[in-house]
Amino acid sequence: MAFVEIERPRPAVALVRLNRPDRMNAMAFDVMIPLRRALEEVSLDNTVRVVVLTGAGAGFCSGADLEDPGTIPHIGGLTRPTIALRSMELLDDVIRQLRAMHQPVVAAVNGPAIGGGFCLALAADIRLASDTAYFRAAGVNNGLTSSELGVSYLLPRAVGSSRAFEIMLTGRDVGAEEAERIGLVSRLVAGENLLEACLAVAERITGFSRVGIELTKRLLWSSLDASSLHAHMDHEGVAQLFVRLTTQNFEEAVRARREGRVPAFED
Repeated sequence: MAFVEIERPRPAVALVRLNRPDRMNAMAFDVMIPLRRALEEVSLDNTVRVVVLTGAGAGFCSGADLEDPGTIPHIGGLTRPTIALRSMELLDDVIRQLRAMHQPVVAAVNGPAIGGGFCLALAADIRLASDTAYFRAAGVNNGLTSSELGVSYLLPRAVGSSRAFEIMLTGRDVGAEEAERIGLVSRLVAGENLLEACLAVAERITGFSRVGIELTKRLLWSSLDASSLHAHMDHEGVAQLFVRLTTQNFEEAVRARREGRVPAFED
């Protein structure tokens, strides 16, 4: 059985599914390494315009697999400290790959997102959650730090610093309704409708210009690192001029509105 599956439920949309439901899609290396490869493959597939990421069964991702962590490749001759470093690199690469994807990534959080699974959801560009979803920064509950895989960077930017501090220092569960209220997810959807709602978001995005969507994603992420409003506006201006002056997208949008049809952006 493949622990990561890629499906094509709609034209130009790829569904990447963690497929280890008996372990709540825990982050064993036998799952995360195939996930990284799947994301790399999809990112380079020019027929894919949007990616939806979800988990099989009742959970999104339950974080570290405490019973069977799986096999770490290429560690022959290494000592335990170096193996630990290589292990974290492998997991970090999954989070970095989500950010580097050419396509927007929509997380369909269909159940618990715990520890590293919380980080996985946060690394997506858009998050929709089912009414059975909940989120937990679990590190402190296990005597560790809750700061892992980028969560202490991503969570404050999603919900504000005070909420992020409280969530991470208490290790408590954030239920679906609270997650929607504080902006951790953009929308709460009944479980049976979650995937369809995410696919509807994906389909809407596929109707726009490829270069426009890709640059918008890049600029939104780079805004989180911007040193100032002025510096970021310079980047935005260059990106807007690039698309405006090198494509006929704007002219096509004007024509389509005039003619009462959907624009066909050819970039």
